[in-house]
Amino acid sequence: MTHELSPSDLNIAEGRPFPRGASFDGAGTNFALFSAHATRVELCLFDAEGQETRVDLPEYTDEVWHGYLPDLQPGQLYGYRVHGPYEPTQGHRFNPNKLLIDPYARELSGDLVWCDELYGYTVGHPDKDLSFDERDSAPFVPKAVVVSEDYEWGDDDRPMTSWDETIIMETHVRGYTMRHPAVAEDIRGTCAGLATPAVLEGIRSLGVTAVELLPMHAYLDDRHLLEADRRNYWGYNTIGFFAIKRRYLSSGHRNEFRDLVKVAHQQGLEVLLDVVYNHTAEGSELGPTLSLRGIDNVSYYRLTDDPRFYINDTGTGNTLNVSHPRVVQMVTDSLRYWVNEMHVDGFRFDLATILGREPTGFEQRGGILDAVAQDPVLASVKMIAEPWDCGPGGYKVGHFPPGWAEWNDRFRDDVRAFWKGDEGTLADFGKRLTGSADFFDKRGRRPWASVNFITAHDGFTLYDLVSYDGKHNDANGEDNKDGSDNNHSWNCGAEGETDDPGIQALRERQMRNLLATLFLSKGTPMILAGDERAQTQGGNNNTYGQDSEIAWLDWERDPTEGRLADFVRELTALRQKFPLLRRGRFLDGRYDEASGVRDIVWLAPDGSEAGEAQWTDAGARSIAALIDGRAQQTGVSRPGTDTTLLILVNAWAEGVEFRLPEHSGCHEWTVVLSTAPELDVTVRVTGAQSFVCPPRALVIFACEPD
Repeated sequence: MTHELSPSDLNIAEGRPFPRGASFDGAGTNFALFSAHATRVELCLFDAEGQETRVDLPEYTDEVWHGYLPDLQPGQLYGYRVHGPYEPTQGHRFNPNKLLIDPYARELSGDLVWCDELYGYTVGHPDKDLSFDERDSAPFVPKAVVVSEDYEWGDDDRPMTSWDETIIMETHVRGYTMRHPAVAEDIRGTCAGLATPAVLEGIRSLGVTAVELLPMHAYLDDRHLLEADRRNYWGYNTIGFFAIKRRYLSSGHRNEFRDLVKVAHQQGLEVLLDVVYNHTAEGSELGPTLSLRGIDNVSYYRLTDDPRFYINDTGTGNTLNVSHPRVVQMVTDSLRYWVNEMHVDGFRFDLATILGREPTGFEQRGGILDAVAQDPVLASVKMIAEPWDCGPGGYKVGHFPPGWAEWNDRFRDDVRAFWKGDEGTLADFGKRLTGSADFFDKRGRRPWASVNFITAHDGFTLYDLVSYDGKHNDANGEDNKDGSDNNHSWNCGAEGETDDPGIQALRERQMRNLLATLFLSKGTPMILAGDERAQTQGGNNNTYGQDSEIAWLDWERDPTEGRLADFVRELTALRQKFPLLRRGRFLDGRYDEASGVRDIVWLAPDGSEAGEAQWTDAGARSIAALIDGRAQQTGVSRPGTDTTLLILVNAWAEGVEFRLPEHSGCHEWTVVLSTAPELDVTVRVTGAQSFVCPPRALVIFACEPD
C-alpha cells in the first residue's frame, strides 16, 4: 500500500541542499539529492512491512532537491522517485514508477531481486528502450537506510606507513576467510571474520604492511550469473559508493567494517580499498533503472553524440561522467567519507584512466585527478591507479600525476617472460628490477610509484602460473573463451597437478624466483593472498563469478609445507634489512658525486661490465647487478655506508659460472639469500673468484663495509 502525502502532512521543512544524502542531526533528518533535469522528486519512506509513504521534497536550490523531516530517526528505510521527461533520444530516462537508490546511502537494506519491473522500458517491446514501463519496482529494490554517526574510534592510530616501507597483499574478505580454521563459522566471509586476531596476525607475520581489499562498495550480482547459479565474486559492479556490500557484514551494519579497520591498525596494517568510480551496475541503455539513470541520466553518465546511447570506455555498458562537477563532487565526497568516517588508508582505483578522461581524451589535469591533488584529506592517504581502460588511448602506465602510484603490468609481463625463458627479455627484465624508470622517472616521481606485482586477482595464481600452459575456465560456463590468453605461463613439464617430484621441485623454485624478483626490485611490491601457500584455482584465470571453493583459499593445502611462506618472510626481512633496496631513487648507473661510485653496475658472467651486446643478445638469460652501498640517496652526503649487494640471475636450465667482482672496502661476498634450496647459504667468496650460480636461480651476495 502506498500513501502520497503533501509536505504539510509530514511537517517537512525546506532543509538544506547540503550535505548530499540523508543526514541525521539528532533531532531529524535532512535529505538532499542532485538532479539538474528533474521536475519533481518524491521521498519514499518504508516501514518494516514494506508499506510506502511518499512526500515531495519541497525545495530546489542550485539543482539540488532537499527537505528536512523532524523526528525522523536512524534506521528509517527510504528511496526516491524522480519525475521528469522520458526522452531517451535526448538522454532523459526519468520514470517515477522506478524506486531509486540514493547514491549517497550509507547502508542498504535487502538485496536486489532481478525482474523485468526493474527496467525503465518494457522488456521485450519492439521499441526496446524507447518504450516506457509503468510497473512499480519498489518491492524488488534495496532500500537506503538513515544512519547516525555515533561510532567511537577511541585511540585508533593509523599506521601511516611510508611508501618505501609498504608491502601490499591483495585479498578478498570472503575468499580469505571462508575456509580459515581460526574463523568462527558464523562470521566466515565477512569483515568480522577477517578481523579475527589470528587472521591479521598471520598476514602481518609475512611482513605485509597493507591489505588491499577487493571491492567492498555495494554492488549487484549480475542477472546472467544468478541464472547460471553463480554470482559476482570480485564485486566490480557498483551500485552505491558509500554503502558496504551486505554480504560482507555478519551484523548487517557498517560498524563491523570500522571494527575491522581498528583491529588492523592495532596490528600495524593499513587497509586499502579497491574502488570502482568508472561505471555503475546500471549497464547500457538496455540495463535496469536503479539509481543514477533515473535521477539524472544526462548529468551522471557520458553519452555519445546520439544521447540515447552511452560511451562505453569501461567495457561494462556505461561510463561515469567525471567531467561533471557534481559527479566529481560525489566521487570525492565518497573518498573523504571512507577516509574520515571509516578510517581507510588508501584506494586502488579500477580502470583509473576514466578519472582523467575528458571529452578530448585522458588528461593528467582531468577533473577528479585535479580535485584529488588539491584535497588535504585525500593527500594524506595512498592513491593507486589501475592505469588503463577499454577506451581509445586508454593504456596510460606512467602517465598519472605526481603523488599517485600505479599498477605496473609491464613488470608482471616482463618478469614472467624472463623466468619462463623467452628470448630477448633480459633488457626489459633489467628495467623492471631497477624501478621501471622508463615509465616513472619524471616530474620528481619516485620508484614507489610503480606497484610491482607478479599475480593479482585477475589472472593465474602464482602456483597456477608455473603449473599451466593455458587457462582452464570451463567452470565459468563460457566455453573457456573468457579470461586472458596472454599469461606468459609455463607448466614446467606437465599440465596441472602432478606427482613427479622433479616437476614439483622446479615449480617451487620458479615461484621463489618470481617472488625474489618482486621483493628485490625497486618499487612497491604487491603479492596476491594465498601465493605464499601455493594456492591453486585449478588453472582458472578469471574467477570473477566464482564465489566458490575454486576461488576461496584452501587453508589445508600447501604443497610447499610452509617453505614458500617462510621464503616470503625472508624476503620482507631482507628488504627491511638493506635500505638500498628501498631507497627513493631509481637505479640508473649514474655516478654519485658524494661517493664517487655508480649506484648500479651490470656485469656479464665473466665479470666484465655488460655492454650493448649482452643486452641485445636474444639468448641472454644471465646477468649480475652490483648495487653499491656507498652511493648516496641524494646529492647530499650522509654519514655511513650501506651494505653493497650483488644479485646473480640465471634463467638457464644449467648452472652458469660467474666471476665475482672485487669491491674496495670489503674482502668477501656472503650469500644472504638464494632461490636454490641446495645452495649452502654460509658460502663466502673472495672477490675475483668464480662462483657457479645454480640453474634457474637467483642468488644474493652481501659485502659488508670494513
